[in-house]
Amino acid sequence: MIKNCKKALSLVLALTVMICCFSPALAQEATPTDAGEYVTSDTQPFRISLTVNGDTASERGFTWFTKADTDSLVVINEAPDAVIEYNDVFEWEGNYCHKAKVKGLEGGKEYTYTVGSAQVRSNEGKFRTDDGDSELNFIVVADVQASSDENFRRGAETVEASFSVMPDAEFIANLGDFTNDSTNEEWDYYAKNFDPISLKTSLVPIAGNHDGLGVWHWFENMFNLDDSESVQNLNGVNYSFDYGNAHFAVINTNDVLSVSLAQLKWLRNDMNSTDKDWKIVFAHKSPYTLGKDGKWPDALYLQKSLTKVCDECGVDLVMSGHDHQYLRTKPLKANKLNDNGTTYILSGTAGTKRYQIRSFLENSFTDVDKIAAMTVQRDGYANYFNGTDFESTKDTNVGGCFNCLSIKDGTLTLNSYILSDELKDENGGRIITNIDTYTVTKETGKNIATFSGDNTTSAAEFYLGVVPSFCALAVYTFTGWLPRFLSIVPDIIRVYIEEDTF
Repeated sequence: MIKNCKKALSLVLALTVMICCFSPALAQEATPTDAGEYVTSDTQPFRISLTVNGDTASERGFTWFTKADTDSLVVINEAPDAVIEYNDVFEWEGNYCHKAKVKGLEGGKEYTYTVGSAQVRSNEGKFRTDDGDSELNFIVVADVQASSDENFRRGAETVEASFSVMPDAEFIANLGDFTNDSTNEEWDYYAKNFDPISLKTSLVPIAGNHDGLGVWHWFENMFNLDDSESVQNLNGVNYSFDYGNAHFAVINTNDVLSVSLAQLKWLRNDMNSTDKDWKIVFAHKSPYTLGKDGKWPDALYLQKSLTKVCDECGVDLVMSGHDHQYLRTKPLKANKLNDNGTTYILSGTAGTKRYQIRSFLENSFTDVDKIAAMTVQRDGYANYFNGTDFESTKDTNVGGCFNCLSIKDGTLTLNSYILSDELKDENGGRIITNIDTYTVTKETGKNIATFSGDNTTSAAEFYLGVVPSFCALAVYTFTGWLPRFLSIVPDIIRVYIEEDTF
Protein backbone atom coordinates (compact mmCIF):
# COMPACT_ATOMS: atom_id res chain seq x y z
CA MET A 1 0.00 0.00 0.00
CA ILE A 2 2.80 2.44 0.95
CA LYS A 3 4.63 1.54 -2.29
CA ASN A 4 1.52 2.23 -4.34
CA CYS A 5 0.96 5.56 -2.59
CA LYS A 6 4.54 6.58 -3.28
CA LYS A 7 4.07 5.62 -6.92
CA ALA A 8 0.90 7.70 -7.15
CA LEU A 9 2.52 10.69 -5.45
CA SER A 10 5.61 10.58 -7.66
CA LEU A 11 3.42 10.33 -10.74
CA VAL A 12 1.30 13.32 -9.75
CA LEU A 13 4.47 15.37 -9.19
CA ALA A 14 5.86 14.24 -12.53
CA LEU A 15 2.63 15.17 -14.29
CA THR A 16 2.70 18.61 -12.71
CA VAL A 17 6.22 19.24 -13.92
CA MET A 18 5.46 17.91 -17.41
CA ILE A 19 2.35 20.05 -17.83
CA CYS A 20 4.22 23.18 -16.78
CA CYS A 21 7.44 22.47 -18.63
CA PHE A 22 6.51 20.39 -21.67
CA SER A 23 9.48 20.18 -23.98
CA PRO A 24 11.09 17.34 -25.94
CA ALA A 25 14.43 15.97 -24.86
CA LEU A 26 17.25 16.96 -27.18
CA ALA A 27 19.38 14.30 -28.78
CA GLN A 28 22.82 13.75 -27.35
CA GLU A 29 25.63 15.72 -28.97
CA ALA A 30 27.23 13.67 -31.72
CA THR A 31 30.89 12.79 -31.32
CA PRO A 32 33.21 11.25 -33.91
CA THR A 33 33.77 7.51 -33.46
CA ASP A 34 35.43 4.72 -35.35
CA ALA A 35 33.18 2.60 -37.57
CA GLY A 36 35.22 -0.42 -36.57
CA GLU A 37 35.74 -3.35 -38.92
CA TYR A 38 33.00 -2.18 -41.27
CA VAL A 39 35.14 0.69 -42.61
CA THR A 40 38.58 -0.70 -43.40
CA SER A 41 40.16 2.35 -45.03
CA ASP A 42 39.83 6.12 -44.77
CA THR A 43 38.63 6.36 -48.36
CA GLN A 44 36.05 3.56 -48.26
CA PRO A 45 32.51 4.91 -48.88
CA PHE A 46 29.95 4.19 -46.15
CA ARG A 47 26.52 5.48 -45.04
CA ILE A 48 25.49 5.07 -48.67
CA SER A 49 22.01 6.13 -49.71
CA LEU A 50 20.23 6.58 -53.03
CA THR A 51 17.17 8.78 -52.57
CA VAL A 52 14.22 9.96 -54.59
CA ASN A 53 15.18 13.50 -55.58
CA GLY A 54 13.14 15.40 -58.17
CA ASP A 55 11.69 13.63 -61.21
CA THR A 56 11.45 9.93 -60.29
CA ALA A 57 11.63 8.90 -63.94
CA SER A 58 14.98 10.57 -64.63
CA GLU A 59 16.69 11.72 -61.40
CA ARG A 60 18.14 10.36 -58.15
CA GLY A 61 20.25 11.73 -55.29
CA PHE A 62 23.35 10.02 -53.83
CA THR A 63 25.01 10.49 -50.44
CA TRP A 64 27.97 8.71 -48.89
CA PHE A 65 30.67 9.42 -46.34
CA THR A 66 34.39 8.78 -46.07
CA LYS A 67 36.82 9.12 -43.18
CA ALA A 68 39.26 11.16 -45.29
CA ASP A 69 38.70 14.01 -47.74
CA THR A 70 38.66 12.40 -51.21
CA ASP A 71 37.20 13.10 -54.63
CA SER A 72 33.64 12.03 -55.48
CA LEU A 73 32.70 9.72 -58.33
CA VAL A 74 29.37 8.10 -59.22
CA VAL A 75 29.33 5.53 -62.02
CA ILE A 76 25.99 4.54 -63.57
CA ASN A 77 26.87 1.37 -65.48
CA GLU A 78 23.99 1.53 -67.97
CA ALA A 79 24.36 5.30 -68.49
CA PRO A 80 28.09 6.11 -68.55
CA ASP A 81 27.39 9.52 -70.07
CA ALA A 82 24.66 10.50 -67.59
CA VAL A 83 24.70 14.04 -66.28
CA ILE A 84 25.94 13.95 -62.69
CA GLU A 85 26.12 17.07 -60.55
CA TYR A 86 28.51 16.89 -57.60
CA ASN A 87 28.30 18.94 -54.41
CA ASP A 88 31.46 20.15 -52.75
CA VAL A 89 32.75 17.60 -50.25
CA PHE A 90 32.40 18.93 -46.70
CA GLU A 91 33.40 17.80 -43.23
CA TRP A 92 30.57 16.77 -40.95
CA GLU A 93 31.08 15.61 -37.36
CA GLY A 94 34.52 14.14 -38.08
CA ASN A 95 33.69 12.51 -41.43
CA TYR A 96 33.45 13.81 -45.00
CA CYS A 97 30.10 14.00 -46.77
CA HIS A 98 29.79 13.41 -50.51
CA LYS A 99 26.64 14.24 -52.47
CA ALA A 100 25.74 13.93 -56.13
CA LYS A 101 22.63 14.06 -58.27
CA VAL A 102 22.12 12.18 -61.51
CA LYS A 103 19.86 13.56 -64.24
CA GLY A 104 18.68 12.46 -67.65
CA LEU A 105 17.92 8.80 -66.95
CA GLU A 106 15.29 6.84 -68.87
CA GLY A 107 11.96 6.04 -67.23
CA GLY A 108 11.13 2.44 -66.43
CA LYS A 109 14.71 1.19 -66.63
CA GLU A 110 16.83 -0.65 -64.07
CA TYR A 111 20.25 0.84 -63.37
CA THR A 112 23.26 -0.37 -61.43
CA TYR A 113 25.83 1.92 -59.90
CA THR A 114 28.83 2.36 -57.63
CA VAL A 115 29.95 5.39 -55.61
CA GLY A 116 33.24 6.44 -54.07
CA SER A 117 36.41 7.88 -55.59
CA ALA A 118 38.47 7.01 -58.64
CA GLN A 119 40.50 4.61 -56.46
CA VAL A 120 37.98 3.09 -54.01
CA ARG A 121 34.48 1.98 -55.02
CA SER A 122 31.42 0.78 -53.13
CA ASN A 123 29.65 -2.48 -53.76
CA GLU A 124 27.21 -2.34 -56.64
CA GLY A 125 23.75 -0.94 -56.03
CA LYS A 126 20.64 -0.92 -58.16
CA PHE A 127 17.43 1.02 -58.66
CA ARG A 128 14.58 1.32 -61.13
CA THR A 129 13.22 4.59 -62.46
CA ASP A 130 9.51 5.35 -62.62
CA ASP A 131 7.90 4.11 -65.82
CA GLY A 132 4.89 6.38 -65.32
CA ASP A 133 2.30 3.61 -65.47
CA SER A 134 -0.44 2.99 -62.92
CA GLU A 135 1.24 0.06 -61.13
CA LEU A 136 3.54 0.58 -58.18
CA ASN A 137 4.93 -1.55 -55.34
CA PHE A 138 6.69 -0.01 -52.35
CA ILE A 139 7.70 -0.83 -48.77
CA VAL A 140 7.20 1.27 -45.63
CA VAL A 141 9.05 0.80 -42.33
CA ALA A 142 9.58 2.95 -39.25
CA ASP A 143 11.48 3.38 -35.99
CA VAL A 144 14.51 1.14 -36.09
CA GLN A 145 15.72 3.56 -33.37
CA ALA A 146 18.58 1.39 -32.16
CA SER A 147 21.68 2.16 -30.13
CA SER A 148 23.63 -1.10 -30.36
CA ASP A 149 25.06 -3.09 -33.24
CA GLU A 150 22.87 -6.03 -32.22
CA ASN A 151 19.62 -4.06 -32.36
CA PHE A 152 20.54 -2.48 -35.69
CA ARG A 153 21.18 -5.99 -36.99
CA ARG A 154 17.76 -7.14 -35.87
CA GLY A 155 16.12 -4.10 -37.46
CA ALA A 156 17.98 -4.83 -40.70
CA GLU A 157 16.69 -8.41 -40.62
CA THR A 158 13.13 -7.08 -40.52
CA VAL A 159 13.75 -4.83 -43.50
CA GLU A 160 15.46 -7.66 -45.39
CA ALA A 161 12.33 -9.74 -44.77
CA SER A 162 10.24 -7.06 -46.45
CA PHE A 163 12.21 -7.59 -49.67
CA SER A 164 11.59 -11.33 -49.46
CA VAL A 165 7.87 -10.54 -49.51
CA MET A 166 8.11 -7.72 -52.10
CA PRO A 167 11.34 -8.17 -54.10
CA ASP A 168 10.14 -5.81 -56.85
CA ALA A 169 9.60 -2.80 -54.53
CA GLU A 170 10.43 0.38 -56.45
CA PHE A 171 11.30 2.27 -53.28
CA ILE A 172 11.32 1.92 -49.51
CA ALA A 173 10.05 4.71 -47.24
CA ASN A 174 11.57 4.93 -43.77
CA LEU A 175 9.26 6.96 -41.53
CA GLY A 176 11.98 8.19 -39.21
CA ASP A 177 14.03 7.53 -36.09
CA PHE A 178 16.82 5.83 -37.99
CA THR A 179 18.90 5.91 -34.77
CA ASN A 180 18.22 6.60 -31.11
CA ASP A 181 20.61 9.45 -30.28
CA SER A 182 21.94 10.42 -33.72
CA THR A 183 25.58 9.97 -32.76
CA ASN A 184 28.37 9.00 -35.11
CA GLU A 185 28.62 5.64 -33.36
CA GLU A 186 24.95 4.87 -34.02
CA TRP A 187 25.06 6.05 -37.63
CA ASP A 188 28.10 3.81 -38.12
CA TYR A 189 26.16 0.85 -36.72
CA TYR A 190 23.27 1.82 -38.98
CA ALA A 191 25.61 1.91 -42.00
CA LYS A 192 27.20 -1.43 -41.11
CA ASN A 193 23.83 -3.15 -41.06
CA PHE A 194 21.78 -1.13 -43.55
CA ASP A 195 24.21 -0.20 -46.35
CA PRO A 196 23.62 -3.59 -48.05
CA ILE A 197 19.87 -2.88 -47.91
CA SER A 198 20.35 0.69 -49.17
CA LEU A 199 21.96 -0.76 -52.32
CA LYS A 200 18.77 -2.66 -53.21
CA THR A 201 16.46 0.21 -54.22
CA SER A 202 15.65 3.91 -53.82
CA LEU A 203 15.00 5.36 -50.36
CA VAL A 204 12.38 7.87 -49.26
CA PRO A 205 13.59 9.10 -45.84
CA ILE A 206 11.37 10.96 -43.35
CA ALA A 207 12.81 12.89 -40.39
CA GLY A 208 12.09 11.44 -36.95
CA ASN A 209 12.43 13.29 -33.66
CA HIS A 210 15.51 11.17 -32.85
CA ASP A 211 17.21 12.01 -36.16
CA GLY A 212 19.37 14.88 -34.99
CA LEU A 213 16.83 17.08 -33.24
CA GLY A 214 19.07 19.39 -31.24
CA VAL A 215 22.06 18.85 -33.57
CA TRP A 216 20.98 20.90 -36.55
CA HIS A 217 21.32 19.55 -40.11
CA TRP A 218 21.97 15.89 -39.20
CA PHE A 219 19.03 14.68 -41.30
CA GLU A 220 19.72 17.08 -44.18
CA ASN A 221 23.34 15.93 -44.35
CA MET A 222 22.55 12.21 -44.17
CA PHE A 223 20.44 12.23 -47.35
CA ASN A 224 20.38 14.02 -50.70
CA LEU A 225 16.83 15.33 -51.07
CA ASP A 226 14.99 17.91 -53.12
CA ASP A 227 14.75 20.63 -50.47
CA SER A 228 13.76 23.41 -52.88
CA GLU A 229 10.35 23.74 -51.21
CA SER A 230 11.32 22.77 -47.66
CA VAL A 231 10.16 25.43 -45.21
CA GLN A 232 13.37 24.89 -43.14
CA ASN A 233 16.18 22.33 -43.04
CA LEU A 234 17.40 22.52 -39.44
CA ASN A 235 15.75 19.33 -38.16
CA GLY A 236 14.27 17.69 -41.23
CA VAL A 237 13.14 18.25 -44.80
CA ASN A 238 9.66 18.39 -46.31
CA TYR A 239 9.41 17.46 -49.98
CA SER A 240 7.14 15.73 -52.49
CA PHE A 241 7.30 13.59 -55.61
CA ASP A 242 5.16 11.74 -58.14
CA TYR A 243 5.49 8.02 -58.74
CA GLY A 244 3.20 6.27 -61.19
CA ASN A 245 -0.33 7.54 -60.69
CA ALA A 246 0.35 8.59 -57.08
CA HIS A 247 1.56 11.81 -55.49
CA PHE A 248 3.54 11.60 -52.24
CA ALA A 249 4.24 14.38 -49.75
CA VAL A 250 6.81 13.98 -46.95
CA ILE A 251 6.26 16.28 -43.98
CA ASN A 252 8.61 17.14 -41.12
CA THR A 253 6.87 16.78 -37.76
CA ASN A 254 9.95 18.15 -35.96
CA ASP A 255 9.08 21.57 -37.35
CA VAL A 256 8.20 23.74 -34.29
CA LEU A 257 7.56 20.53 -32.27
CA SER A 258 4.81 19.50 -34.70
CA VAL A 259 4.09 21.18 -38.04
CA SER A 260 4.34 24.91 -38.57
CA LEU A 261 1.67 27.01 -40.23
CA ALA A 262 4.11 27.49 -43.12
CA GLN A 263 4.43 23.75 -43.63
CA LEU A 264 0.67 23.22 -43.43
CA LYS A 265 0.29 25.85 -46.14
CA TRP A 266 2.93 24.09 -48.21
CA LEU A 267 1.17 20.72 -47.81
CA ARG A 268 -2.19 22.20 -48.80
CA ASN A 269 -0.75 23.80 -51.92
CA ASP A 270 1.26 20.69 -52.74
CA MET A 271 -1.70 18.34 -52.55
CA ASN A 272 -3.85 20.78 -54.54
CA SER A 273 -1.19 20.99 -57.26
CA THR A 274 -1.56 17.39 -58.44
CA ASP A 275 -4.08 15.54 -60.59
CA LYS A 276 -2.63 12.14 -59.71
CA ASP A 277 -5.22 9.55 -58.69
CA TRP A 278 -3.70 8.75 -55.29
CA LYS A 279 -2.59 11.24 -52.64
CA ILE A 280 -0.36 9.85 -49.88
CA VAL A 281 1.38 11.60 -46.98
CA PHE A 282 4.41 10.26 -45.10
CA ALA A 283 5.10 11.64 -41.60
CA HIS A 284 6.92 10.61 -38.45
CA LYS A 285 4.45 11.55 -35.72
CA SER A 286 0.96 10.10 -35.87
CA PRO A 287 -2.31 11.89 -35.13
CA TYR A 288 -3.97 8.63 -34.01
CA THR A 289 -2.25 6.37 -31.50
CA LEU A 290 -2.68 4.55 -28.22
CA GLY A 291 1.06 4.53 -27.52
CA LYS A 292 3.09 6.38 -24.93
CA ASP A 293 3.67 9.45 -27.10
CA GLY A 294 -0.01 9.84 -27.89
CA LYS A 295 -0.66 11.60 -24.58
CA TRP A 296 1.33 14.74 -25.46
CA PRO A 297 0.05 17.93 -27.13
CA ASP A 298 2.04 17.59 -30.37
CA ALA A 299 0.35 14.32 -31.33
CA LEU A 300 -3.13 15.49 -30.43
CA TYR A 301 -2.53 18.76 -32.28
CA LEU A 302 -2.02 16.75 -35.48
CA GLN A 303 -5.60 15.52 -35.09
CA LYS A 304 -6.61 19.13 -35.65
CA SER A 305 -3.96 20.58 -37.95
CA LEU A 306 -2.79 17.78 -40.24
CA THR A 307 -6.15 16.05 -40.57
CA LYS A 308 -7.83 19.31 -41.59
CA VAL A 309 -5.49 19.68 -44.56
CA CYS A 310 -5.98 16.01 -45.48
CA ASP A 311 -9.76 16.51 -45.41
CA GLU A 312 -9.58 19.62 -47.59
CA CYS A 313 -7.27 18.06 -50.18
CA GLY A 314 -8.74 14.56 -50.46
CA VAL A 315 -5.68 12.71 -49.13
CA ASP A 316 -6.23 8.95 -49.34
CA LEU A 317 -3.61 7.64 -46.94
CA VAL A 318 -1.32 8.96 -44.18
CA MET A 319 1.47 6.67 -42.97
CA SER A 320 3.44 7.53 -39.84
CA GLY A 321 5.61 6.08 -37.09
CA HIS A 322 6.88 7.41 -33.74
CA ASP A 323 4.73 5.33 -31.38
CA HIS A 324 6.14 1.84 -32.06
CA GLN A 325 2.89 -0.07 -32.52
CA TYR A 326 0.72 -0.96 -35.50
CA LEU A 327 -2.64 0.76 -35.90
CA ARG A 328 -4.95 1.37 -38.86
CA THR A 329 -7.94 3.67 -38.59
CA LYS A 330 -11.13 3.41 -40.51
CA PRO A 331 -11.54 6.17 -43.14
CA LEU A 332 -11.97 9.48 -41.29
CA LYS A 333 -13.07 12.97 -42.19
CA ALA A 334 -13.38 15.79 -39.65
CA ASN A 335 -12.29 13.15 -37.09
CA LYS A 336 -15.43 11.15 -37.78
CA LEU A 337 -16.09 7.93 -39.67
CA ASN A 338 -16.55 8.64 -43.36
CA ASP A 339 -16.16 6.18 -46.23
CA ASN A 340 -14.71 8.97 -48.37
CA GLY A 341 -12.19 10.06 -45.76
CA THR A 342 -8.49 9.48 -45.09
CA THR A 343 -7.07 6.26 -43.65
CA TYR A 344 -4.26 6.71 -41.10
CA ILE A 345 -1.63 4.01 -40.58
CA LEU A 346 0.67 3.89 -37.57
CA SER A 347 3.06 1.49 -39.24
CA GLY A 348 4.68 -0.36 -36.35
CA THR A 349 8.38 -0.61 -35.55
CA ALA A 350 10.99 -2.47 -37.55
CA GLY A 351 13.18 -2.36 -34.47
CA THR A 352 13.21 -3.96 -31.04
CA LYS A 353 11.79 -1.08 -28.99
CA ARG A 354 8.04 -1.66 -28.78
CA TYR A 355 5.32 0.23 -26.92
CA GLN A 356 2.40 -1.36 -25.18
CA ILE A 357 -1.02 0.24 -25.16
CA ARG A 358 -1.84 3.16 -22.87
CA SER A 359 -5.40 2.21 -22.02
CA PHE A 360 -6.07 5.62 -20.44
CA LEU A 361 -5.99 7.10 -23.98
CA GLU A 362 -8.87 4.95 -25.19
CA ASN A 363 -11.86 7.11 -26.15
CA SER A 364 -10.20 10.20 -24.73
CA PHE A 365 -7.37 10.84 -27.18
CA THR A 366 -8.20 8.17 -29.78
CA ASP A 367 -11.69 6.70 -30.08
CA VAL A 368 -11.65 2.92 -30.22
CA ASP A 369 -14.53 2.86 -32.72
CA LYS A 370 -12.20 4.57 -35.23
CA ILE A 371 -9.71 1.68 -35.10
CA ALA A 372 -9.91 -0.95 -37.84
CA ALA A 373 -6.82 -2.98 -36.87
CA MET A 374 -4.12 -2.86 -34.23
CA THR A 375 -1.22 -4.96 -32.96
CA VAL A 376 0.46 -4.02 -29.67
CA GLN A 377 3.63 -5.75 -28.51
CA ARG A 378 4.84 -6.01 -24.93
CA ASP A 379 6.84 -8.28 -22.64
CA GLY A 380 7.27 -11.12 -25.10
CA TYR A 381 3.67 -11.39 -26.28
CA ALA A 382 1.44 -9.33 -28.54
CA ASN A 383 -2.10 -8.13 -28.05
CA TYR A 384 -4.24 -7.43 -31.08
CA PHE A 385 -7.56 -5.68 -31.53
CA ASN A 386 -10.34 -8.17 -32.23
CA GLY A 387 -12.94 -5.48 -32.96
CA THR A 388 -14.02 -5.21 -29.34
CA ASP A 389 -10.97 -5.28 -27.06
CA PHE A 390 -7.19 -5.69 -27.01
CA GLU A 391 -6.98 -8.82 -24.87
CA SER A 392 -6.47 -11.37 -27.65
CA THR A 393 -2.84 -12.50 -28.01
CA LYS A 394 -0.84 -14.31 -30.66
CA ASP A 395 2.80 -15.31 -30.20
CA THR A 396 3.57 -14.93 -33.93
CA ASN A 397 2.87 -11.20 -33.55
CA VAL A 398 6.03 -10.63 -31.53
CA GLY A 399 8.69 -9.22 -33.85
CA GLY A 400 9.62 -6.45 -36.24
CA CYS A 401 6.92 -4.89 -38.41
CA PHE A 402 6.97 -3.91 -42.09
CA ASN A 403 4.38 -2.84 -44.63
CA CYS A 404 4.05 -3.69 -48.33
CA LEU A 405 1.82 -1.53 -50.51
CA SER A 406 0.67 -1.98 -54.09
CA ILE A 407 -1.18 0.40 -56.37
CA LYS A 408 -2.78 -0.86 -59.56
CA ASP A 409 -5.00 1.62 -61.39
CA GLY A 410 -7.78 2.50 -58.94
CA THR A 411 -6.93 -0.09 -56.28
CA LEU A 412 -4.52 0.36 -53.37
CA THR A 413 -3.66 -2.66 -51.23
CA LEU A 414 -1.76 -2.65 -47.94
CA ASN A 415 -0.37 -5.80 -46.35
CA SER A 416 1.39 -5.46 -43.00
CA TYR A 417 3.64 -8.17 -41.57
CA ILE A 418 5.55 -9.24 -38.47
CA LEU A 419 8.88 -11.04 -38.73
CA SER A 420 8.85 -13.25 -35.63
CA ASP A 421 11.69 -12.70 -33.18
CA GLU A 422 12.09 -16.40 -32.46
CA LEU A 423 9.42 -18.64 -34.01
CA LYS A 424 10.58 -20.62 -37.05
CA ASP A 425 8.90 -22.67 -39.77
CA GLU A 426 9.71 -26.28 -40.69
CA ASN A 427 12.61 -25.10 -42.86
CA GLY A 428 14.22 -23.16 -40.04
CA GLY A 429 13.26 -19.74 -41.36
CA ARG A 430 11.70 -17.17 -39.07
CA ILE A 431 7.95 -16.96 -39.48
CA ILE A 432 6.48 -13.96 -41.29
CA THR A 433 2.85 -13.28 -40.31
CA ASN A 434 0.39 -11.11 -42.22
CA ILE A 435 -1.20 -9.05 -39.42
CA ASP A 436 -3.40 -6.79 -41.54
CA THR A 437 -4.74 -6.46 -45.08
CA TYR A 438 -6.51 -3.37 -46.36
CA THR A 439 -7.80 -2.63 -49.84
CA VAL A 440 -9.46 0.53 -51.10
CA THR A 441 -10.78 1.15 -54.60
CA LYS A 442 -11.59 4.47 -56.21
CA GLU A 443 -12.57 5.84 -59.59
CA THR A 444 -9.52 7.21 -61.37
CA GLY A 445 -9.17 10.37 -63.43
CA LYS A 446 -11.22 12.49 -61.04
CA ASN A 447 -8.56 14.61 -59.30
CA ILE A 448 -8.05 18.11 -60.66
CA ALA A 449 -5.10 20.36 -59.88
CA THR A 450 -6.36 23.61 -58.36
CA PHE A 451 -3.05 25.21 -57.38
CA SER A 452 -0.16 26.27 -59.58
CA GLY A 453 2.74 28.59 -59.08
CA ASP A 454 5.40 29.14 -56.46
CA ASN A 455 5.14 26.88 -53.40
CA THR A 456 8.40 27.89 -51.75
CA THR A 457 8.67 29.54 -48.34
CA SER A 458 11.20 32.31 -47.86
CA ALA A 459 13.33 32.37 -44.71
CA ALA A 460 11.66 35.61 -43.68
CA GLU A 461 8.19 34.13 -44.15
CA PHE A 462 9.07 31.04 -42.13
CA TYR A 463 10.65 32.88 -39.19
CA LEU A 464 7.88 35.47 -39.10
CA GLY A 465 5.50 32.54 -38.77
CA VAL A 466 7.38 30.75 -35.99
CA VAL A 467 5.71 32.71 -33.18
CA PRO A 468 2.17 32.29 -34.62
CA SER A 469 2.93 28.57 -35.11
CA PHE A 470 4.01 28.14 -31.50
CA CYS A 471 1.01 30.19 -30.39
CA ALA A 472 -1.34 27.92 -32.35
CA LEU A 473 0.17 24.87 -30.65
CA ALA A 474 0.15 26.58 -27.24
CA VAL A 475 -3.49 27.65 -27.56
CA TYR A 476 -4.47 24.13 -28.53
CA THR A 477 -2.38 22.74 -25.68
CA PHE A 478 -4.35 24.70 -23.10
CA THR A 479 -7.79 24.62 -24.73
CA GLY A 480 -7.84 21.23 -26.44
CA TRP A 481 -5.18 19.01 -24.90
CA LEU A 482 -5.03 20.06 -21.24
CA PRO A 483 -8.74 19.60 -20.43
CA ARG A 484 -8.66 16.10 -21.91
CA PHE A 485 -5.38 15.28 -20.16
CA LEU A 486 -6.64 16.43 -16.76
CA SER A 487 -9.82 14.41 -17.22
CA ILE A 488 -7.83 11.18 -17.52
CA VAL A 489 -5.33 11.82 -14.70
CA PRO A 490 -7.19 9.37 -12.38
CA ASP A 491 -6.94 6.71 -15.12
CA ILE A 492 -3.27 7.51 -15.66
CA ILE A 493 -2.57 7.06 -11.94
CA ARG A 494 -4.54 3.80 -11.84
CA VAL A 495 -2.73 2.36 -14.86
CA TYR A 496 0.63 3.49 -13.50
CA ILE A 497 -0.02 1.76 -10.17
CA GLU A 498 -1.44 -1.43 -11.73
CA GLU A 499 0.85 -1.79 -14.75
CA ASP A 500 3.81 0.53 -14.01
CA THR A 501 3.11 2.19 -17.36
CA PHE A 502 2.88 5.91 -18.08
